[in-house]
This record gives sequence, C-alpha cells and structure tokens, in this order.
Amino acid sequence: MALDLIFIALGLALLYYGGELLVTGSIRISQTLKIPPFVIGATIVGFGTSAPELAVSIMAGMEGAPEVAVANVIGSNVANVGLVLGLTALLIPLTIQDKRFKKEMLPLIFSTFLILYLAWDLQLVRWEGFLMMFFLAVYLWHALRQKDDSEIDLEEDDASLAKRGMAVQGFFIVAGLILLVLGAHFLVTGGVSIAKSMGISEWFIGITIIAIGTSLPEIVSSLMAAKRGHGELAIGNVFGSNIFNILMVLGLTSILNPLQIREAIHPDLIYTTAFTCLLLILIRLEHNLSKRDGVLLLVGYFSYVGLKGIGII
Repeated sequence: MALDLIFIALGLALLYYGGELLVTGSIRISQTLKIPPFVIGATIVGFGTSAPELAVSIMAGMEGAPEVAVANVIGSNVANVGLVLGLTALLIPLTIQDKRFKKEMLPLIFSTFLILYLAWDLQLVRWEGFLMMFFLAVYLWHALRQKDDSEIDLEEDDASLAKRGMAVQGFFIVAGLILLVLGAHFLVTGGVSIAKSMGISEWFIGITIIAIGTSLPEIVSSLMAAKRGHGELAIGNVFGSNIFNILMVLGLTSILNPLQIREAIHPDLIYTTAFTCLLLILIRLEHNLSKRDGVLLLVGYFSYVGLKGIGII
C-alpha cells in the first residue's frame, strides 16, 4: 500500500511538471513562429498526446485484435470530448474566437464523418489507410501555414523561460510529453493496485482508473493551458488529438495491417459522431464552453461508459 501511494504521489508530480513544460514550450513556439496557439495545440500537442493511442492500436493490429485498435480510438475520442473538455470547462470556462472556430471545426467534422463512412463496413483496408494519411498531410500543411501576429501574454515564470532558444523550447515540449506519459503510468499503476486490494472489480477499474488514466496527458495539458488563459490551446489539443487518432492512428495501423473488425461497432461510431457534433454546437452557440457545457459533456461521457457497461452500445 505504501509503495502504491508513492506511485500515486510520483505520478501526480510528474503530471504537474510535465504539463507545465509542455504548455510553456508550446506557447513560446507559438509566439516565435507566429502560429496561433490553437494550431500548436492541434498539431504539436495533439500529436504528442496521441502517441500512446498510436502505439496501442499498432500493437493490437499486429496481434490480430482489430476491435481493440478501433475501440482504442473511439474510446479516446469520446473521452477527449466528454472527459477532457468537460472537466476543463467545468473548472475553467474556455473561449475561442468565432473566426478561428469556423475555420478549425471543418477538419474535425471531416475526420469524424470519414471514419464513420470508412469503418461502417467493419473493415479498414490498406488503401483507406493511405487515404487517411493523405488527408492528415493536407491537414498539417494547411494548419502550419497559418500565421498569427498577435502577442501572447506570458506569466512571469514563463517569460523567463521564454527567453531560451527554440531548441530549448522543443526540449520542454518533448520532456513535458514524456513526464505526462510517465505520470499517467505511475498514477494508474498505484490506483489499480489499491483498487484491487480493496476488492473493486477489474471491469470498474478499467472504465474508471485506466480510462481516465489514458486521458490524463490531455486533461493535464488542457487544464494547464486554460489556467494560464490559453483556452484556444486547450480546445486545439482535443481537436488535434481526435483528428490524429482517426487519420494517423487508424490510417497507419490499417496500412501496416488491414483491419477486419469482427464486432458490430456501429453504435459506437454513431455515438462518437453525435457527441463530436454536440461539442461543436455548444461552442458555436456562445463561442465558448461554459461550466454548464462542461457538466453536459461529462454527463455524455459517463452515459457512454454506462451504456457500454450494460451492453446497449
């Protein structure tokens, strides 16, 4: 028990400092390259926080478990919308410029409906994987061409770090991502061990501690960004992570090993599509995510978990 508590404490510390480094480096690079914080969140941060999903899906595909590969992406995307943005908005309301939102919502809508169409026949073949990777390249090319001349306000601690060169800022981002993944690992390890010692079922552990643990990098980075007043970076993180999960994770996985899905995943595809559309509607109505929206998104996430638990989805 004592060792598990140490793991939890270590995990929380690594998550905190990892989030600090990731957000600091991302904001500084955004300012230096004149790239909007949303775009940095949707590309650099989104790619980094999607790396665990990429590893899991590729391994699942190679080991003949295509359902795990696809469920990993669907579950992660639902968690990003409901758990990450829901929790972040509940604690710190998020805002985004209307002009930015109208431009950046299109890739997310396109990716979401693309996977709904491609996976509806319960298979993802190699040419579909190449198609998704092509769209990913187009998305990155379009996103990284955007420029933003507005100045970003940095906190005093950030300002001192911001004086360092681009290589240092890049190191901050990589180190931050590594610390986030390690922190999530230690926290989940300690939490699972304590839960098992208390007689809690493995299924409940899976849909709570482990599910939340795999979303901790996105949760922490989004909370850190929002706390510092960079709501667009937090929203961009989730938009980008979901786009990368679909186009990069499933695209690359199906190229390496075409997926033949043996379970009916149609309800999951419909739910994640509808849930993403709900998110976009909530943002479009008031150009922000309020505490009330955060509650609604959290209810949507836990409803999905509950429906999965009783076998309706």
